[in-house]
This record gives sequence, C-alpha cells and structure tokens, in this order.
Amino acid sequence: MSNQLDPKKHAPQEHLTAAKIQSWIVSYLADLLEVDSDEINVAIPFDRYGLDSSVAVGMTGDLEDWLGKELDPTLLYDYPTIEVLAQHLAEEFSVKG
Repeated sequence: MSNQLDPKKHAPQEHLTAAKIQSWIVSYLADLLEVDSDEINVAIPFDRYGLDSSVAVGMTGDLEDWLGKELDPTLLYDYPTIEVLAQHLAEEFSVKG
C-alpha cells in the first residue's frame, strides 16, 4: 500500500479539498480492486464496484483514520459516489475543520 493510503498518515486538514479527498478515495478503490486509478469513475455508485457492506465499513474506517475525524459508517450509502462523498466531506471540513 502506498504512503498516500497509509491510515497512519493524516490528511493536511488546513488544505483539505474535494479533489484531495476524491484522489484518496480513487487510489484506495483502485488498490482494493487491483485496477489502475484511471479506471475508477467518480460518478459511478460505490455498489457498482461490487463493494459489500463490510468493505464499505472498512473503507469508511480507513478514510476516517486518514482524515483524523470520526465518520458515520453509513456514509457511503448517504453519499453513494466518490464525487458526492468527496464534496460532502470537503464542505464539512471547510465549515467545521
């Protein structure tokens, strides 16, 4: 796993953007699915990538470790694409971060 995906390496929250969050999620999914990052479409729902609930919860846990912020385990169901999830998290950090 690359340093970018290392859950022990926190995101620089003062510069957290939707693009950076989206990039992390794309890299994470590409690594998980063993495909190139450019094969991940940010507008396709997570379930179309074959993620079951245990994988979704695991990804949410790794994302919260990277962000250094507790996240709801149902986040991927509330924001079902990479694009909308990244935008939501960036907005949440810009308000509360």
